[in-house]
Amino acid sequence: MRHFALHTMAARLVALACGLGILCAAAWAEEAPLPVREVAPGLFVYQAPYQLAAPVNGGAIGNVGFVVGGDAVAVIDTGGSAAAGRRLLAAVRAKTDKPIRWVINTHFHPDHVLGNVAFRADGTRFVGHANLKLALLSRATVYLEANRRLVGEADFAGTEIVPPDEAVAERREIDLGGRILVLEAHPTAHTNADLSVYDAATRSWWLADLLFVRHVPALDGSLAGWLKVMADAAKRPVDRVVPGHGPASLSWPDAMAPQWRYLNRLRDDVRAMVADGRTIAEAAAKAGISERDAWALFEDFNARNATAAFKEMEWE
Repeated sequence: MRHFALHTMAARLVALACGLGILCAAAWAEEAPLPVREVAPGLFVYQAPYQLAAPVNGGAIGNVGFVVGGDAVAVIDTGGSAAAGRRLLAAVRAKTDKPIRWVINTHFHPDHVLGNVAFRADGTRFVGHANLKLALLSRATVYLEANRRLVGEADFAGTEIVPPDEAVAERREIDLGGRILVLEAHPTAHTNADLSVYDAATRSWWLADLLFVRHVPALDGSLAGWLKVMADAAKRPVDRVVPGHGPASLSWPDAMAPQWRYLNRLRDDVRAMVADGRTIAEAAAKAGISERDAWALFEDFNARNATAAFKEMEWE
């Protein structure tokens, strides 16, 4: 608790310094870096807790990280607040002084994009799925207001929506200096703006929220689409994957098994309920319930997933 109180006080001083026009970068350097793990040479991941956004975590509830190349760095997702972004920036600087040339946002959910502001600097480009910019701008007010309440002013102060400078419609390669990252825009699945990142040097695939492990999946796109994307992804020969929520890295494709089971269970339950003439409220209460004990945050997401699945499947 003493550490949290000191962190909160530091965040408030940072916000005051920024508000007075004092150089923020110097103040940000005082914040504790996110603890990152090197899961492959030059590939660093922060493994987030299984929590909802709250003052105790400052919005740092999604896996984020970075890749260090010969000439430059690419950051992959940035956390759920300005403070979470600053802590990721501090983690980068603790490992390398190479310039951060790219910030890659894997989708539009606030726990992955609201830290972008910490990386806004000359020479840094923001990139995401072709649908990302519209998705972010259309949700900006709701995201900022809701997450300010959840995270608290101390860590949320200075948070802004930073849309992408560049869009990926299908596939894009980024060269960090002898290290190629392959960015792939996926069809609607978890969301309609999912982007994965493949690090060819280490055969590592950053799937972000296309893959949830232990944290119950969150459906905000298409259940049928997500299952198709997963079936295709299972065929990829990679050495490791990084999920959006869960351990920092896992072997593939066995890491996918629990999510595959959950989404198929949800689909089968909802399909049966639609066929029986059940209501959407009944689906929200009962679909997928057999999976409850297998997942963290089940009560926070499953009813929403069932509702989304019902709306999609009642038109099959």
